Amino acid sequence: MLKDIIIAIQAYLEAHRFIVKHRLWKWIYIPGILYAILFGAGIYLFWISSGHAIDSFFSITGLKKWMNSVAGGWLKFLFIFGQVILQLVLLLFYFSLFKFLFLIIGSPLFAYLSEKTEAIMEGRDFPFSFVQLVKDITRGIKLSLRNALWQTVYIVSILILTFIPFIGWFTPLIAMLIECYYLGFAMLDYSAERNRLSTSQSIEFIGSHKGLAIGNGMVFYLMHTVPVAGWIVAPSYAVIAATISFYKTKHIKL
Repeated sequence: MLKDIIIAIQAYLEAHRFIVKHRLWKWIYIPGILYAILFGAGIYLFWISSGHAIDSFFSITGLKKWMNSVAGGWLKFLFIFGQVILQLVLLLFYFSLFKFLFLIIGSPLFAYLSEKTEAIMEGRDFPFSFVQLVKDITRGIKLSLRNALWQTVYIVSILILTFIPFIGWFTPLIAMLIECYYLGFAMLDYSAERNRLSTSQSIEFIGSHKGLAIGNGMVFYLMHTVPVAGWIVAPSYAVIAATISFYKTKHIKL
């Protein structure tokens, strides 16, 4: 898996050179600016609302009153730390739902960008087909809904673990790895579909190359640490990088 993660990370560097060489900037900025606006506004509003929701939950259950009456400093620290961990996991849960919604909306553009990338790499054209485009969009929506369901199951399980002392501290890391995997999964499936892999075959292929999905998702989220600029380029870079990493791997696997 480590080898696949390295391939996925290196693919981002190749994606940047690829974009510059073939002047694909319009495919970066058009969806990227919309994504950045929605992401920034959504994260701000959710962080505030989730904080109020958690505070209300602890007040209603009496936990907040009990902790205020506790004299021990360590218990208060653990309580506050637990609140932060819970809010981070909720934020990742929101991020996953936002991601799937954006993937559904942007599936026509991402499918086209992935196809264009592979066409340039192979030096040939993929003839445009409206019927095929509709199939790509339908498949992308179905797969996004399927992944959203499974990821929700995992995140809810992780939310329960956040209430367990010490173990709950590691839940944001687990949630982040799951988030990376499913983001990379969606990006890789555009290439899998174009190479005529059925949904079950795509799931099997990506499942056997989890590192490609996790590595793609890791860099995608690391790019969000650069405000605005990182948000703008992250989605399209992820699509192109996933196409490059899939292209490299398919010659070995397929």
